[in-house]
Amino acid sequence: MLGVILAVVVAIVAPASAEAAPIGAEKAQVGADQAQANQLQQQIVHDGAALQGLVERYDQALANAAAIQARIVAAEDRVAADRQASATADAHLRLLALASYMGGTAGGTLPAWFATTNLTSLAVDHEYTDLAASSLTAAVAVVEADQQRTQAAEAGLRNEEAAARSAAQLLVAQRQAAQSALTQDNGRLAQLHGNVQALLASIATQQQAQEAAAEQALAARQAAAQAAQAVAAQAAQAAQAAAAQAAAQAAAQAGQRASGAGASTDPGPITPVTVVHPAPGSYTNPLASVRALNPERIDQGVDYSGYGPVVALGDGTVLSTTNSGWPGGTFIAYRLSDGPAAGLVVYVAEDILPAVSVGEHVTAGTPLGTLYEGPDGMETGWADPSGDGVTMARDAGQFSGANSTAYGANFSQLLASLGAPPGILQNNPPTGQLAPGWPTF
Repeated sequence: MLGVILAVVVAIVAPASAEAAPIGAEKAQVGADQAQANQLQQQIVHDGAALQGLVERYDQALANAAAIQARIVAAEDRVAADRQASATADAHLRLLALASYMGGTAGGTLPAWFATTNLTSLAVDHEYTDLAASSLTAAVAVVEADQQRTQAAEAGLRNEEAAARSAAQLLVAQRQAAQSALTQDNGRLAQLHGNVQALLASIATQQQAQEAAAEQALAARQAAAQAAQAVAAQAAQAAQAAAAQAAAQAAAQAGQRASGAGASTDPGPITPVTVVHPAPGSYTNPLASVRALNPERIDQGVDYSGYGPVVALGDGTVLSTTNSGWPGGTFIAYRLSDGPAAGLVVYVAEDILPAVSVGEHVTAGTPLGTLYEGPDGMETGWADPSGDGVTMARDAGQFSGANSTAYGANFSQLLASLGAPPGILQNNPPTGQLAPGWPTF
């Protein structure tokens, strides 16, 4: 019963432990997402600064283009005025030249006319004044040269305007690319923040579930401990009742013998234990003081019925006294410290009232407990080295429920060598083999 309770406790605790791994993984993911979010924030700051620089350069390019456009407009106005002045001067020059040719009076008229002409360019006015006394051909050439210079200046300004507008268009494309990258970074950052929030919520939920599971496991352990205590108390009560019954039966039988009734079948009173101390390294019959001793089958060990004290067959240390998995709840195990089986563990189980405690040192002949006339009798044999209630036959996989095992037959031979009646084989040869180097008797 205790084993079942402990199995339930393990089943309750195990899921809580298994949930620790996902929480650790999600915490690691939170750290990775936060690191990536920090990198994105730094990238966004960098991209924002670059975008601001592009905007400033674009605004400057537009301002330059506007200034160039204003200069072009001024140059166009100047060209128009120069063309008008040139046309007027050309017409007057031709009329004056014709009048001079016809009347011979050109020498004094041309300087007077140039002095009163309203030209828009001081340079043209100066050149026209200096050339007023020269030939008509030279004056016209100067006017045409001024027009060409003005037109060349206008063409240069238009080239500058085209270059400025081209630079502005390039900056527009760069600004759009930077704006797109910044938008993508902000979207990714928002997604990462959402992932972090979801992971934190999941971690909190799992931690709450683990805390609830831990509380349930604690409650289960407490319930199992209480159940184990109840089982132990019941076993102790049963053992005490059985011992009392055996004592009553023994007293009744003694009374019958005293009155002369039933003398032929009365096994007699329990003989007091005579503690035998053989030479160190030698063993004694552990069943010598058991009354009405009756050998039964060999299975994991050897089964007997009867009543009375059972003693240690050699020197050793007690490893356990109880195990709820055995009938009657008793499993006395002790490790031999000398003799041919030194280091091996002997068990005495079932309907026995323990007389020793765990950790106690015993010698050959030390009483281990009292066999009472219960429903199961007793079993003795080789135990697992841990002494926790498992037999060597069970460890080796030899026992299937009702068969004789190699380890049980070996212990029966040991008991027979010490003077106890051997057990009864259920199958011959017994099932399985002894471990290499195992002692034989």
